[in-house]
Amino acid sequence: MPSSPPLTATRAPQRRTSSLWTVRAPIARRTYWVLALIGLFTPLVLWAVLSAYGGLDPVFLPAPLQVLTKSWTWATELGLLDDMGISIYRVVTGFLLSAVIALPLGLFIGSYRAVQALLEPLTDFIRYMPAVAFIPLVMLWVGIGEASKISIIFIGTFFQMVLMVAEDVRRVPAAQVEAAQTMGASRSELIEKVIFPSAKPALLDTMRITMGWAWTYLVVAELVAANSGLGYAILRAQRFLQTDTIFAGIIVIGLIGLVTDQLFRLAHRRAFPWLYLKG
Repeated sequence: MPSSPPLTATRAPQRRTSSLWTVRAPIARRTYWVLALIGLFTPLVLWAVLSAYGGLDPVFLPAPLQVLTKSWTWATELGLLDDMGISIYRVVTGFLLSAVIALPLGLFIGSYRAVQALLEPLTDFIRYMPAVAFIPLVMLWVGIGEASKISIIFIGTFFQMVLMVAEDVRRVPAAQVEAAQTMGASRSELIEKVIFPSAKPALLDTMRITMGWAWTYLVVAELVAANSGLGYAILRAQRFLQTDTIFAGIIVIGLIGLVTDQLFRLAHRRAFPWLYLKG
């Protein structure tokens, strides 16, 4: 009898899906920027349409052109650059003070269970207290100068940062620590050469996130007898229903935050390029 042809396994045709909808798939850089611009400008277009045809009083929703005009007047006549400079100084100083203390403290909390038991419950307790509630005490303790505004930003970011750093440290794989211990590493060498280097990418991301929190506390910080700064300008405009100035201040803070965030992302890529290699 003639032999039958060999059976060959047939593979079902695979459905081709766009890389835009593939989980964690990379996309072209050009596509990324097109989507980013769409995401940024769509709310602006909707804002312009709503303010033009929504029948709303400009006191409640000024038009984008009105806000842009106010921003230009603020920049050329009312000292916007000075307000930006003093606000950036306050935020960066408060943030750096938090980081200088929170990084080593979080490193020890995440590395030693005894330190965790001693300090983490207290940190958890304080971090739920609103920073604005500390304003009377801060004014009493450090006065109404620049130190008080920096202190509010410090209080708003420090306790959150400590716990996030501790979590980053605890996520270092135990196998790395055990391998170093097997090779005779001391406790200081474990922290210096194993735990801290392994946690560095996550720590930089934590710094990026908490920098955003520092900016959110700016307006609260400038409640304390301020006479300059973006937050002060927003609060002053609120008293006189200058909604265009409020919008301008919020947008300026958002733009500074966006630039800062992108600088952190760039630093992360430069410091840890192997995390961005395509598989």
